[in-house]
Amino acid sequence: MTKNVIEIRNLHKSYGSLEVLKGVDIVAPAGHVVSLIGSSGSGKSTLLRCANLLEDSQMGDVMFNDEPVTWKGEGLARRPADKAQMIRIRTNLSMVFQQFNLWAHMTILQNVMEAPVTVLKRDPNEVEASARKYLDKVGIGDKCDVYPAQLSGGQQQRAAIARALCMEPQALLFDEPTSALDPELEQEVVKVIKDLATEGRTMVIVTHDMKLAADVSDHVVFLHQGKIEEEGAPKDLFGNPKTERLRGFLSHTAH
Repeated sequence: MTKNVIEIRNLHKSYGSLEVLKGVDIVAPAGHVVSLIGSSGSGKSTLLRCANLLEDSQMGDVMFNDEPVTWKGEGLARRPADKAQMIRIRTNLSMVFQQFNLWAHMTILQNVMEAPVTVLKRDPNEVEASARKYLDKVGIGDKCDVYPAQLSGGQQQRAAIARALCMEPQALLFDEPTSALDPELEQEVVKVIKDLATEGRTMVIVTHDMKLAADVSDHVVFLHQGKIEEEGAPKDLFGNPKTERLRGFLSHTAH
């Protein structure tokens, strides 16, 4: 039986009096790609950030490999109770952000090596070999010694993906990985994500790119105003949407 790498049950998240997530359930089984779609403000990115504990949620369960996150406090005061557990989970869920978040003063190779060496305390020589392998994998192995400012946006995002892979995570989380890119650069990143999907990596992708979601996902979740409006296999969601809201959303995003 496939284990669930990430499982979220009845998740509620508020910023003060604004409730952003209103009881959401998602499951990312090992080797599956789950895409989160929905209009801006629907809670997609917040859900992703709650999954890897960058944001605290006020209610509900977050589980990683069937291990529930332990909490202390309630409501807006709820926080993870076990810092070691939080760090362990977060290092196993590598996040790729919309804005590449590369260190400007470090070369691309140094950027990719930084977290495995400083956070995971891995041997720098091993990490360097691994970093070079992942930079080759995303197609920028020749850019090891340049700085982020010397790369295009698409190359910077591919470097950010190599950095995430170098942590050897159990799952990759993508938060709108192509939305800051020009269309021609977007395709470079889409290709890398598709290649990762074919390798059977566990991924949760927040995306505005419906074609990407349709092509790579095992399961698609459509969020609307903090709730799951509809979910299912891509061919059902995109081919035969059942709710009026999803039909409306897809008609607006069709190019």
